[in-house]
Amino acid sequence: MTLPVLFIAHGAPDLPLSRTPARAFTEGLGQRLPGVKAILVISAHWEARVPTIGTAPAPETIHDFGGFDDRLYSMRYPARTSADVVSEVAAALKAAGIAYAEDAQRGYDHGVWIPLMLAFPKADVPVVQLSLRHGASAAENVALGKALAPLRDKGVLIVGSGAIVHNLRAIAREGTPAPDWAKALDDAIVTAVETGDEASLLKVPETQAGRIAHPTPEHLMPLYVALGAGGGTGHAIHRSFSWGSISMTSFAFGEAQKEAA
Repeated sequence: MTLPVLFIAHGAPDLPLSRTPARAFTEGLGQRLPGVKAILVISAHWEARVPTIGTAPAPETIHDFGGFDDRLYSMRYPARTSADVVSEVAAALKAAGIAYAEDAQRGYDHGVWIPLMLAFPKADVPVVQLSLRHGASAAENVALGKALAPLRDKGVLIVGSGAIVHNLRAIAREGTPAPDWAKALDDAIVTAVETGDEASLLKVPETQAGRIAHPTPEHLMPLYVALGAGGGTGHAIHRSFSWGSISMTSFAFGEAQKEAA
């Protein structure tokens, strides 16, 4: 069984405490994914000199944020990694000629544990995190995804965790309608993903709309990893906004199209 590849919008750290449509979607996500033996997450919140595999047997839960509800800081996601999956990730990168490193100290950042504690609350599936390469282009991240694609046939769910619109300078009270510029780019990216228009997607970080939506590009880059791993064409499985300017749109690549939640 070949698993789909996901791009998940992890949203603000308060997602587990919210009553938003995105929380309800994320809580139901694991149920639509039978056959997952392990999860590989590429999060916007870890960039390194080269793609780096987190190898700690039981990674700590990193609370890499401030100013939120005190309850969030006591939350833990007690998943473990898998030496076999770490070896498979390393072998896939080596086969593609991609230099990589390993980090035996790194914990799970909130781009990993926030969505997974909702989608896989039992934490009984091994979770391995792979960093982005700092400064890598959209095309380089597509290539990274293509290198990881064989893991799909081994029961590994590949997840890119970020946001296709992420401008924290424009956030507003939860429930505030998204601004027109944010909705326009969100629509354009959904159209490009669903029509397989990779050329347009690769140009997004260099466009004016892309720079407005992403003052820094790291939250968009996991989309390109998912795009490469999933074979190009995907479809939206959820669409909403959080805190005004944070898109919660999520995609599945390489699965039969289903109605977005």
